[in-house]
Amino acid sequence: MILRFALSITLLWAGVGVSAQNDHAEAAIAAADMLEKATMALEDAQNPRDRVRALTEIVRSYEAGLEAVRDGLRRAATREAQVSRRLEAREDEIADLLGILQTIETAPPPVLLLHPSGPIGSARSSMMLAEVTPALNVKAQNLRNDLKEIQTLRLLQQNAAENLENGLAGVQTARAELSQAVADRTDLPKRFVEDPVRVAILISSVETLGGFASGLAEVTQTDIPAAQQDLPALKGLVRLPVRGLILHHAGEADAAGIKREGIIIATRPRALVTAPTAATIRYRGPLLDLGNVMILEPVPGVLFVLSGLQDVFGDAGQVIPEGAPIGLMGGSAPESGAILSTSSDGTGGGRSETLYIEVREGGSPVDPESWFQTDKDGQ
Repeated sequence: MILRFALSITLLWAGVGVSAQNDHAEAAIAAADMLEKATMALEDAQNPRDRVRALTEIVRSYEAGLEAVRDGLRRAATREAQVSRRLEAREDEIADLLGILQTIETAPPPVLLLHPSGPIGSARSSMMLAEVTPALNVKAQNLRNDLKEIQTLRLLQQNAAENLENGLAGVQTARAELSQAVADRTDLPKRFVEDPVRVAILISSVETLGGFASGLAEVTQTDIPAAQQDLPALKGLVRLPVRGLILHHAGEADAAGIKREGIIIATRPRALVTAPTAATIRYRGPLLDLGNVMILEPVPGVLFVLSGLQDVFGDAGQVIPEGAPIGLMGGSAPESGAILSTSSDGTGGGRSETLYIEVREGGSPVDPESWFQTDKDGQ
């Protein structure tokens, strides 16, 4: 299933590569390559740590591959529509062209050599025909190329749609296996033990996310030693924890006119969320009306706050490496028909879930985009 899905990614992009941007095609091929390597790593996994890492890469690769298939389908559908519109706009011209070609091909040779005005007229008509025929052949060849391109694009879309089913089933299975692998893992170090009573009291006494984050330092039973990483050097280079598009930047009002101190990212249903850096889990679980929240502390005094997840992995106090899975977004995985029906919009359709990311330094919020690597102009 995995190899078949990887092959569908490559074939689809090979078919639309002429009109597609090279970086998109390269990303699709890279996703297929990642998927194969991660699958081999899973087969060779000898311990829970390796199994979690391999399954995380498999889910990431599937998500990247599905994104490539969606984009390829959208581009193929767009290209097909362009060629179809061009042919429709030239229906009369094409009909005339086909009529002329048919007449030339079916006319008996003696008729072509005779002309009412005699030999001179026949010579002139032959010269005119000799001049017109190459142009007619060029038009006929262009028509054949357009029709062949439409046929190829439709076949590619059909094959990709069939393999899309495999991709959707594969990523769903991989997510389930990843959830179980994380639950079975017991080798992560712990820096502190959470006091559940004090955490419950804190939750009941605060009304804002900021208030809760500020109070976290008071509810641990032991001090947290400094992490061994140069986090300030990573400012502006940290990868976003999920694949998606930024809907709202820090300080921007949303549709309801509410301004927030963090950024909101639109993701696809059940998207995997990973740790942007090595960090200690300071809190995980439901909080206020924010759904499940994950608060990570990469170094003392800095908090990455993520809310809006449906599933959260790990326990408070655990030290997790960069790229470790920390949860899944909510929603229901779409059927292939739903993906295909919106494959040509290219507007981020299907990103129905939102992840809120806030960064706090010394108890105060800062713009997350000062930490995370984002394209402010392109989002």
